[in-house]
Amino acid sequence: MTAAARKRFGEAGLERGMEIRFQDEARVGQKGTVSRVWAPRGSRLRVVRDHRYGYCYPFGAACGARGKAVGLVFERADTAAMNAHSAAIGAAVADGACAAVVLDGAGWHRSKGLVVPDNIVLLPLPPYSPELNPMETVIQFLRGNRWSNRVFDSVGAVKAACREAWEWLRSSPERIASLMRREWACPSTVPA
Repeated sequence: MTAAARKRFGEAGLERGMEIRFQDEARVGQKGTVSRVWAPRGSRLRVVRDHRYGYCYPFGAACGARGKAVGLVFERADTAAMNAHSAAIGAAVADGACAAVVLDGAGWHRSKGLVVPDNIVLLPLPPYSPELNPMETVIQFLRGNRWSNRVFDSVGAVKAACREAWEWLRSSPERIASLMRREWACPSTVPA
């Protein structure tokens, strides 16, 4: 385990169990995304696309080894949103366990105003390395399967669709595990 986790939790804390959660956020809006759809050969389906610019930011963190995810939706991606999301991650960690939260280098992940719960430590990824964050796969999956080819009436409808997508994902631990699991990211001391 990293020196930061050992320093923060100590050997006794790490013996209680360690989760590795990957965190990411995305911008989802009324403009939407057009994705591929199945259609009879030779036909061309028409997909409606909105041109308004209302949007929100779903934040998510998941553990591929346990098949668990936490997701919140915010109007802005800033330090206040990251503080609320960090608190939700800390509350979702198994009783007595510790969590290493792997995240990218966004400004709100490094802010001096960031409040990190006692049971988690933040581990930043190297710059320009999204391939090391399995949450990118989850976000792309949700974007292609739950948020694309739709027209939202309002920003409230976008937020509702984001919350619904996170609840849908959380209800299927097998799907989370299949999207997130990487052999190099599964510790041997994951609590049951």
